[in-house]
Amino acid sequence: MKKDVSIAEQLKEKYHKTKEVTNFKDMLYNSSENYKTRTAFKMKDENGNIISITYEEFKNDVVYLGTDLIKRGFLNKRIAVIGKNSYKWCVSYMAASIVGIVVPIDKELHVDDVINFMNVAEAVCILGDLKNLSSVIENIAKLNNKETVFVSFDKLTTSNPSILHFDTIKTIGKDTYLNGFHDFDTITIDPDELRILLFTSGTTGNAKGVCLSQRNICSNILSTYGIVKVKRSDLFFSVLPLHHTYECTLGFLLPIYSGASIAHCEGLRYIAKNMVEFHPSVILCVPLLLEKMHRTIVRSMNKSLPEKYRKENQDDNPFDNLPFIMKKIVKTKVKNTLGGRLRVFIVGAAAANPDILSDFRKLNLNTLQGYGLTECSPLVAGNTDFFQKDDAAGLPIPNVEYKIDSPNSDGIGEIIVKGPNVMLGYYNNPEATANVMKDGWFHTGDLGKIDKDGYLYITGRCKSVIVTKNGKNIYPEEVEYYLNDNPLISEALVQGIQEEDDDETYVKAQIYPDLEAISEYLKGSVPTKAEIKKIISDVVSNVNSKLPNYKHIKGFIIRDKEFEKTTTQKVKRYGENMKYDENKK
Repeated sequence: MKKDVSIAEQLKEKYHKTKEVTNFKDMLYNSSENYKTRTAFKMKDENGNIISITYEEFKNDVVYLGTDLIKRGFLNKRIAVIGKNSYKWCVSYMAASIVGIVVPIDKELHVDDVINFMNVAEAVCILGDLKNLSSVIENIAKLNNKETVFVSFDKLTTSNPSILHFDTIKTIGKDTYLNGFHDFDTITIDPDELRILLFTSGTTGNAKGVCLSQRNICSNILSTYGIVKVKRSDLFFSVLPLHHTYECTLGFLLPIYSGASIAHCEGLRYIAKNMVEFHPSVILCVPLLLEKMHRTIVRSMNKSLPEKYRKENQDDNPFDNLPFIMKKIVKTKVKNTLGGRLRVFIVGAAAANPDILSDFRKLNLNTLQGYGLTECSPLVAGNTDFFQKDDAAGLPIPNVEYKIDSPNSDGIGEIIVKGPNVMLGYYNNPEATANVMKDGWFHTGDLGKIDKDGYLYITGRCKSVIVTKNGKNIYPEEVEYYLNDNPLISEALVQGIQEEDDDETYVKAQIYPDLEAISEYLKGSVPTKAEIKKIISDVVSNVNSKLPNYKHIKGFIIRDKEFEKTTTQKVKRYGENMKYDENKK
């Protein structure tokens, strides 16, 4: 390979081979035929025993549910899905997206937001967890369509005539199908029409409806497979919420395309237990989850290793200084605590600490960071099986281009994207669509730069940039990185604050301390408010020593509760989080 050929160009010669697919129905039928008796899902029955659902069973359940939805008159209608990650959620999403337009909704939203999204989408049916459905029914007066059909994934505790049961309508659909009604089989999907309607708030507020086609998502599945090989023996452990495109595309639809298996986490508190039970090989996660795992592993090493190898600070990694044989023992022990088969973490939704990615790789756990947006189905760039750079978001995925619009002297500008994964537009919002779609390029609103090899680096959000009086640009995420890198800080939010009677903008921080870590730092004593303030003040001073003067944190407040976050655990840059109250000092 010639030396002057960029790594991005070299990557194009290495893509894994893929089989073309443009819609979910073909993907489902192909996988059912090719992987008929292979396990598509692992789950627990009512007694807690692990059972397997084959590809053929999954396809049949989708067909039976879809058949009943057609009989109810829902062909080409909007069908909402809400609830925790589950097999029934996956069956419902697939059936709804083939019969009509699927509207995945965040189960954590306030009921008023759920109803608003249902009204805007003009949903005729909602399938989901009983808890979520009951909240909507209790507020039915706010729902425009009083004829909405409610289908519960859970057993009905009361004979509520307003709610049908998932198993009941699936059984009715099965009888209908077996009696010769095969309309589901004959559905023809236009791969370029709206089939997925997602409402996203992201970290900048003002929810918009993102319109995606099945070609959008299928192209992203193929592109991802091209750079990260999925084995048929793989089991994906689904932790992140499925209503989010990141988990849905890469943690559900990608393994279904590939003939792999899926197991759903029973809840964040059960992650460690479920990993030992299901023995996953692939996990999609956000940096926060990776950091927590890393901290647990490092602290465990410092407690269990012979004293001469331990670090005084429990959060300092002792691995590099271990002898070869002990490294092998530690690798095996760590792998066993993660289920014994784990081979790769796929990390997205926010920038990950490159040191943590490197540490996991030393433990033979490949950790691949990527960058994406809901509007891009979602992946745009990623580290790959062939090339990795831990401080970068990655290289362009197959068939997708990105470039920097109007870069400054440091090469930083807005990231713009072109490719078959880019959305159709914002739902019923041509003005918002026109603002981001220009000359075929999607303007992400994210700031970044590209190096000579094609690697993309994310430097911040356009809207969150702090501009000082003398025209200096400060990216809050950069300052936050240094704060969050300190084990005594749990979370931090940096913002530009204008003082009264002063037109200068100052860098200020809201900090949520890690009280457990501070207690350990103080040799076990419970810290007073004054001690916390003094310790955090020292941390801020240390961070300032690493930054140029104009980026210095000029003030901070201590929070007594966590920041409000999106479902992918990004701190929201709007609403209550942005209220900087000096009285909290």
